[in-house]
Amino acid sequence: MTSIIRRSYVLLRVYPGMRKKLILHDLKSYRPTTALRCISVTSAHLSKDNNNKKNEGSKAVSFYGFAQVRSKEKKTYLDVLRMFIDRDIHRRGHVEFIYAAMKHMEEFGVEKDLEVYKNLINVLPKGKFIPENTIQAEFMHYPKQQQCAIDVLEQMENNGVIPDREMQDILLNIFGKLGFPLRKYWRMMYWMPKFKNASPWPLPEVLPNDSLELAKLAIERITSIDLLRKITIFQAKDLEDSIDDTWIVSGMSIGQKKLLNKHASTAPIYVEGPFRLWLKNLTINYFILRGDPVPKPDLPPPDDDDVSKIELPFLKTKKSVVPTEDETAIHEQEDGTIFAVCATGTSSRDSLLSWIRFLQKENDILANIPIIFKPKSPLGDVVLANNKSDKPKDEGVENKVNKD
Repeated sequence: MTSIIRRSYVLLRVYPGMRKKLILHDLKSYRPTTALRCISVTSAHLSKDNNNKKNEGSKAVSFYGFAQVRSKEKKTYLDVLRMFIDRDIHRRGHVEFIYAAMKHMEEFGVEKDLEVYKNLINVLPKGKFIPENTIQAEFMHYPKQQQCAIDVLEQMENNGVIPDREMQDILLNIFGKLGFPLRKYWRMMYWMPKFKNASPWPLPEVLPNDSLELAKLAIERITSIDLLRKITIFQAKDLEDSIDDTWIVSGMSIGQKKLLNKHASTAPIYVEGPFRLWLKNLTINYFILRGDPVPKPDLPPPDDDDVSKIELPFLKTKKSVVPTEDETAIHEQEDGTIFAVCATGTSSRDSLLSWIRFLQKENDILANIPIIFKPKSPLGDVVLANNKSDKPKDEGVENKVNKD
């Protein structure tokens, strides 16, 4: 009797359409009442489990909703993860829960926290997803769970979070040494440390919250091509006729002052901007003081047959890498000559006018040169967050500064 019930249960799972035939023929001579009761109870139990698996993820997300949490901080985020882990030993709906948790990481300010990512991957059950042979490994054993772990690692990579050896141990316990998430981890550990310190303009790990300090970092990096540049901070309230009470961060070098003194008094110079500079996920608007491009002299073409200027490697002397005051060619670009760079607290035209007046105190020639303002519409105050809606509008407006 037991073998008949087991065979009927297997056929019922594989071929649901054989229910009627199975009951009428195979079980007709063997106590049909008991067999029918066993099969009906088993099929009802299976359908209930299937429905529970489908709705488990949505229940987990709704019950442990991150949106309903009032205190948006790291401790609360970890508490929600811990509640889900302790709720059920099987952790049903863990994939849906992890994806929901990833969407709310920025709200809690934990998108760059390595500890949070390790706790997030720890939500996956241990040992169940480890492949038993090479075929299972190459065909991506439990692909949904492996792709979920890869997406978590991908988000870590996008946020610049470098994993550690503990992350490797966690992935080994979940997916084994042949899992695809572990391969992703190895690629991250190879490339991310190489690019971490590759930038010639490194930034602090945590950017300052003060917009003035952020503007200093921006102007220092823009003018870093000239080591003799000088960063000056002005206060617009020090001028008598200023309207905006704001700060101005200006960058100008000795070479740029020489180029400005050589500029013809009849040729105008322009104040252009704002241009947008990204410092990690923050932006700063800056302006430039530009002159017309200087025509380059027509030099005769080099003689390829002339061997009198061949440099011998063993007689070559090392040159000093420190630039001299005469090296001004780096400021003469194809589209114009850059005389100065600045960033202001309001990015308004009055603050730019105050900047020009401050420069006049150090460069008397500016009083005799016509200055034309060619800005786009101001983007408003210098902000510390991503303002995707702040897009500059093109305006064909040119204003001349009247010199007294």
